[in-house]
Amino acid sequence: MAKLYFYYSTMNAGKSTTLLQSSFNYRERGMDTFLLTAALDDRYGKGKVTSRIGLSQEAELFHQEDNLFEVVADHHFNSSVNCVLVDEAQFLTKEQVWQLSDVCDQLSIPVLCYGIRTDFQGQLFPGSQWLLAWADMLEELKTICHCGTKATMVVRVDENGDAIQEGSQVEIGGNDRYVSLCRRHFKEAYLR
Repeated sequence: MAKLYFYYSTMNAGKSTTLLQSSFNYRERGMDTFLLTAALDDRYGKGKVTSRIGLSQEAELFHQEDNLFEVVADHHFNSSVNCVLVDEAQFLTKEQVWQLSDVCDQLSIPVLCYGIRTDFQGQLFPGSQWLLAWADMLEELKTICHCGTKATMVVRVDENGDAIQEGSQVEIGGNDRYVSLCRRHFKEAYLR
């Protein structure tokens, strides 16, 4: 039986790098992968999964209104798919997580999702919430705080490096806007 996987972490833990390595492993064995990434994250150009270390691969964009079961099924009908890999999975809707579980259950295709667990206020992203609830396998990818302990939280910072406490849940950015911290340092930064 195909499984739904969720690989989660904070920023800068290597999620996209790990996704690209998984895709490479499948392709090296003659299997086809189908990559999806959120349309709203265009930091490295549209339709690409790109890692901070310079690896990239073309990907299909998903929008919140897309039915991902239909998208994958159509692609699978035209060109056999052995694995679906989803970058920026925190931006999935509840319905899309359910649809990806249908890809596993009805099409027997494994789905590997990679995303951030919580936002800059410590709240679960919708996609992450439902992947944590429904995925068959959960795995945390780890990175470290500036103090050397495991980073489990992320703060959004302004141009001076000060933590921002309010704002919309989604604001696309990289190291210039977000810092991964352990819970203790998250609390210190957030409560300043």
